[in-house]
Amino acid sequence: MKISYWSDYACPYCYIGEARLKKAIAELGIENEVELETFAFELNPDAPKTVESDTVTRFGIKYHLSPAEAAAEVERISEMGRTEGIDFRYATTLYTNTRDAHRLTKLTQSKGDAKLTEKLVDLLFDAYFTKNLKLAEPQTLLSIAKEVGLDEAEVKSMLDSDQYIDDVRMEEHEAMTLGVHGVPYFLINGKFVIPGALSVRAFKHTLERALKDEKDNPETAHQCGPDGCRIF
Repeated sequence: MKISYWSDYACPYCYIGEARLKKAIAELGIENEVELETFAFELNPDAPKTVESDTVTRFGIKYHLSPAEAAAEVERISEMGRTEGIDFRYATTLYTNTRDAHRLTKLTQSKGDAKLTEKLVDLLFDAYFTKNLKLAEPQTLLSIAKEVGLDEAEVKSMLDSDQYIDDVRMEEHEAMTLGVHGVPYFLINGKFVIPGALSVRAFKHTLERALKDEKDNPETAHQCGPDGCRIF
């Protein structure tokens, strides 16, 4: 089963949604049957590389809330994360551009090691929502890359260049062609959609539907041999 999903590292529901998806997979006992692939979706491609406002103030302005209302909503989202076992500290996040974090993800994916990429993704989310680090800061990304075992010189060279920017844009364009307007957005086997951080129960329900579909409609391998080609 292949699960493709679009997300952004500054998106609280993306972190929560990924945690719930993994719980659902674990509860179904299908860890060895699932291939996860993450795709870039910058919520704000024009976000600054430096911190220009605190999260609660920015949240209030964006959603037309009073400071008290904004603080309460940010805390509500943080509690959702804590319920999933994450030390969620949304109120004190340091909001910056996430493009370089996505580029680092593309570099990691190029190594062909799904577990390596999964670890990197988890550390990037943790860096933003728990450690409250600036994801646009090269040293932050270098430190995370080093923790997962990437070559520091290669990562620094990538960050100093435009490498993988086109890949990020291509993935965002693909999302638009699919009609994706918000993240997280999960696509299972190119067929079943989970549009958002639904409950673990809802994730399990959709995963079970996908498993049943795989069983009822096994993929046919088309081949040709000495006796001819398979035509049905």
